[in-house]
Amino acid sequence: MTQLTLGKALNAGLRQAMRDDDKVVLMGEDIGKLGGVFRITDGLLDEFGAKRVIDTPLAESGIVGTAVGLAFRGYRPVIEIQFDGFIYPGFDQIVSQVAKLHYRTQGRVKMPITIRVPWAGGIGAAEHHSESPEAYFVHTAGLRVIAVSNPQDAYRCLRQAIASDDPVLFFEPKRLYHHKGEVDLDAPLADAPPMGLAHVVRSGSDATLITYGAMVRTALDAAEAAEDEGISLEVIDLRSLSPVDYETVSASVRRTGRVVVAHEASREAGVAAEVIASITEFCFEYLEAAPVRVTGHDIPYPPAKLEKFHLPDLDRILDAVDRVLDRPNSVSDLRGVQL
Repeated sequence: MTQLTLGKALNAGLRQAMRDDDKVVLMGEDIGKLGGVFRITDGLLDEFGAKRVIDTPLAESGIVGTAVGLAFRGYRPVIEIQFDGFIYPGFDQIVSQVAKLHYRTQGRVKMPITIRVPWAGGIGAAEHHSESPEAYFVHTAGLRVIAVSNPQDAYRCLRQAIASDDPVLFFEPKRLYHHKGEVDLDAPLADAPPMGLAHVVRSGSDATLITYGAMVRTALDAAEAAEDEGISLEVIDLRSLSPVDYETVSASVRRTGRVVVAHEASREAGVAAEVIASITEFCFEYLEAAPVRVTGHDIPYPPAKLEKFHLPDLDRILDAVDRVLDRPNSVSDLRGVQL
């Protein structure tokens, strides 16, 4: 095992994927000589050359459109959207072409495109640099959507995404780029669990806490704090947002009978709403209380000095746990909706 930051793990995953398959090409703004804004592609230009690590113009629609053409010709393009909020100019290409071409051609054309997205908040960035757009893509049939939370998954799931014949939106929590963890660089990819499986990162018996991305660390902190009060929380890292591993989720809910789902994206029509609707459909007779969402607010992402009030934190998660356990002193607004 090797200690790597999440950013270095992604770099290692890209390097290994390019060594394994010379049809893997990288494209994006400033990814070559600069190595990317977050240095995720650092050193790859020197090793693989400018024909495989391609600096592009500032034109997301053009980047995605070029990737579609490369996929038609048998390549496996990996494109970087420099910041999450920059993905919208390429949105039409992603949902109208990348997601649908395999279906429209009755399976004759594959779209093995991986779209890497530095994602979400917590770094004090400027406007358009701290978005959480995952629900748009979860709603789009034909796309896989992955959100990693640790260096091991970053390394392994990125390689799996690149090797997949499906198009993958690969969300990387930018505020965790410098967080370290153990990574097994030598384990065969064929032996790794599929990227579509959820991961129970902490076992518990009183309630199930479901989340993904950077919120996994917050959820684990909340579970540790709850343990001091005698509450046992099971924490699930979804990893795959489309498709969701409802087998793992349902098995947990049937044991605990109580559910909290947390994410930093806005509440309205977010991933938490879909997960809770499905849990209610699959596990209704096992539920001891109504599931609760803990999310970002339904506002444009706030200025850096206010983002701590927008991002779900330990206290908001513990309040939700109190609500599903019917404990006193939970905080609600005038409509009875979680603050």
